[in-house]
Amino acid sequence: QVQLVESGGGLVQTGGSLRLSCAASARTFSSFGMGWFRQAPGKEREFVTAISWSSGSTSYSDSVKGRFTISRDNAKKTVYLQMNSLKPEDTAVYYCAADPRGGNQWWYYWGQGTQVIVSS
Repeated sequence: QVQLVESGGGLVQTGGSLRLSCAASARTFSSFGMGWFRQAPGKEREFVTAISWSSGSTSYSDSVKGRFTISRDNAKKTVYLQMNSLKPEDTAVYYCAADPRGGNQWWYYWGQGTQVIVSS
């Protein structure tokens, strides 16, 4: 069973930065596509960003492009989300997800989420 554990959430002021981490238990982590999603209060979960198994391909939602950066360290079995220039609308629970097929469509594994609050 694959476990994903997010950390790094918290309270930050508008314009600030946070770095989220997602640690995976999977032995085959290096073959997984990884992604971040978020869910704001009263809204549906939405895609934020994803990275391929080799880090050769990344994608971002338009709302975070240029502000957020996804990266991964396969030796540490960890994926990161660097969030800069945070806005109040970035407030949400952020979830890490894994695609065991290496892509960014079949999000089979999910973490429990970490709360990010951006104060105005």
